[in-house]
Amino acid sequence: MLNIDYKFKDAVLLNMAMTHSSYANEHRGSHLHHNERLEFLGDSVLGFVTADYLYNTYPELPEGELTKLRAAVVCEGALCEIAKELGIPERIRLGHGEEIGGGRERPSILADACEALLGAIYLDGGIGPARAFVLRFIPKKVDTAILGGAFKDYKTMLQEIVQKNKQETLEYRLAGEAGPDHDKRFTMELLLNSNVFADGVGRSKKEAEQMAAKKALELMGEQ
Repeated sequence: MLNIDYKFKDAVLLNMAMTHSSYANEHRGSHLHHNERLEFLGDSVLGFVTADYLYNTYPELPEGELTKLRAAVVCEGALCEIAKELGIPERIRLGHGEEIGGGRERPSILADACEALLGAIYLDGGIGPARAFVLRFIPKKVDTAILGGAFKDYKTMLQEIVQKNKQETLEYRLAGEAGPDHDKRFTMELLLNSNVFADGVGRSKKEAEQMAAKKALELMGEQ
């Protein structure tokens, strides 16, 4: 049983999404369709929904860093993790050779099946359910990518500049937070020599600190 919070109107699409080419090739007489075309479609839907989310959630980030973030959250590793959360390894249909070769745990197969499942949801229910499916996972993956250094560590860059002058002090403090628990926005102020020099907004305090440091670097004329 897949943990997808979606009920298919057309079960054929779900079965197709969970059918690897190796299984279809071993059952050619059954006229089964494998999931490669759905994977192609799901990849495009995933890219669009993720780009839309990043564009609207991080208005301060330039194109280059948005691209890095998108690449980090739609990579094979992230999709493989999502596939395991959904229960895809237990549900996917594999050919005998692929089965005994460890295909049920192979990251590429699981990531492809995850995209195929998204493509199937899109065809079955449209962009609304597809978007809801993606947004169950992408925000958390984005947070992980940011904290893991998917883009520049502005705090460290700023700290290195400030440390050159031992008379200067640098600290961050919470200025406010807004929004429901599942979608909070934090505002952090950056204090230089105890004076507010810049502020930043983010989905976590650490992310907001990064945005404040980025703004401070820009004010200092640093790239």
